[in-house]
Amino acid sequence: MSSPTFFANAPALSFLSMEPLRAVIEYASLQLMNTASLPLGDGHPVVIFPGLASDQNSTAPLKDFCSRLGYTTYDWGLGINTGPKGDVDAWIGSLASHVRDLTSAHEEQISLIGWSLGGICAREVAKKLQGRVRQVITLGTPFRGTAEQNDLTWIHGPAGGHRPEVNKELMVRLSRAPNVPTISIFSRSDGVVDWQACTHDGKQEGTEDIEVDGSHLGLGWNPEVLSIIADRLSRKRNINAG
Repeated sequence: MSSPTFFANAPALSFLSMEPLRAVIEYASLQLMNTASLPLGDGHPVVIFPGLASDQNSTAPLKDFCSRLGYTTYDWGLGINTGPKGDVDAWIGSLASHVRDLTSAHEEQISLIGWSLGGICAREVAKKLQGRVRQVITLGTPFRGTAEQNDLTWIHGPAGGHRPEVNKELMVRLSRAPNVPTISIFSRSDGVVDWQACTHDGKQEGTEDIEVDGSHLGLGWNPEVLSIIADRLSRKRNINAG
């Protein structure tokens, strides 16, 4: 089993300090976005996972956007994303079962969209739901790297007095994409996670990395990001039902 690349640093503090303002500007841009030329959806289910310490309020613009395109769109339905507590495998297994139940009324395969930590959730759930998932789209999700690259650890790091320890075996697992088309949308000016940790190693079939100009906190309502999501959701997918 090959090891993921481990990069050195978290994003520059200058990027982090500008995150709130940039996110506000991106939200304002959303209000002026012309969606008339975007491809309409085929109605298949889309499940959206929020980032760390976020809930359905942060993903509401994205959910509304996908619904207006014609998809049957679901919030993950579990409130604030606090990440796994206790055994990671048990938490992911429970989340996968929840998503299966959430979309049980649909015969079509489902698309999963995850923002930041929500992207980790989406990728791992897709690995559990073999044959059920159509594609995975992640926004600013650091699936490759270490805790030192991730300024989100500041949220929970001080509580324990130190940064969380990195389990190398887990990092190798997270860096491996699910066996479905997997799109990672990232920004080099992301002020929360190292953009390099949001890219695949180039050797994984079915993966795609797309660079945009945006903040981390505004990716879910960035017009450029939403246009990409509209395009990828509309594409016909030939998927290994595994």
